[in-house]
Amino acid sequence: MGTAQGQHFLLSKEARSLSIMKVAQFTDDEAYDRFQMIRWSETGGEPVCTHCGCQASYKHKARRIFTCQACGKQFSVTSKTIFASHKLPIKTYLVAIALYVNGAKGYSALQMSRDLDCQYKTAFVLCHKIREAIGRDAADREATGVVEVDGAYFGGHVKPTNYVENRRDRRLAKNQNGKRRVVVVMRERNGRTLPFVVKRENEAVPVIERRVRLDSTLHADEALGWDPLHVLFDIKRINHQEAYSHEGACTNQAESFFSRIRRAEIGQHHHIAGPYLDEYAKEMAWREDTRRLSNGEQFLLAAYAALTSVSSDNWQRYWQRRFKPKATLNQQPEPSAMG
Repeated sequence: MGTAQGQHFLLSKEARSLSIMKVAQFTDDEAYDRFQMIRWSETGGEPVCTHCGCQASYKHKARRIFTCQACGKQFSVTSKTIFASHKLPIKTYLVAIALYVNGAKGYSALQMSRDLDCQYKTAFVLCHKIREAIGRDAADREATGVVEVDGAYFGGHVKPTNYVENRRDRRLAKNQNGKRRVVVVMRERNGRTLPFVVKRENEAVPVIERRVRLDSTLHADEALGWDPLHVLFDIKRINHQEAYSHEGACTNQAESFFSRIRRAEIGQHHHIAGPYLDEYAKEMAWREDTRRLSNGEQFLLAAYAALTSVSSDNWQRYWQRRFKPKATLNQQPEPSAMG
């Protein structure tokens, strides 16, 4: 990366290619032009009809909308994106994305609401929309090559009682509150980090069999739940009670992902369990995969993901209490309050 020997990348000059101060100083026209350039980067910023795909359109002067010459329908730079029907100024969204990617351990909605001077509800939904956009391409992606597999439990916290004699072992299933879930990660060596959420670790086996190429080599710990994987894959096991790695077998990169998500939980969000756990896991996978990119590159990736993703599956009309976490192949929706 061209950094000084022994210097961490995040401390280097190369890691800083975006200034939030410069983004905040954009005029409304400058912010809109950059939004348009990111949205339609493949056509050099020239608008493309979101209805029929035609590149010929009329630009309205009174309002920032376009009318397609082919189908006659109107559209805007945010039509059919996660920012569709937006209420905040365009510049605010650029600042929000810049703040979001600059959070090395994540970025809380409370901090976003203070930085943008908006309601917590607004910041909460905005953060989740960005989180959904950057995590979408990992939902059904296939893992290949050398793949590390591991799982970690989140949620299900039972507050301990005051007196020792009344306390329960919270590791036992009978003492859980039913909200405990497992984040399982499939991490390619020098590749992508692909997490998903299941209720119990052994339920991850069918998903791994479906989403990992059969010619891949798996690395896993000695947990009994991974035993069925030996039927389909060349798999190496590591006993963590004896060593972190042995004869080439290790899950250190998978553990690195869990270290990141634990730090985000403790230091930023404090509670990431429940129906939003899958989205937080995908966000941390994105942060882990882009950790060696400058913050300017991360900004462009996140902005492009937000402006090329279709309207949010989960976050439309959320505050009208219509939120229903979209069911995936690995997770079933459940009733919840705000996480």
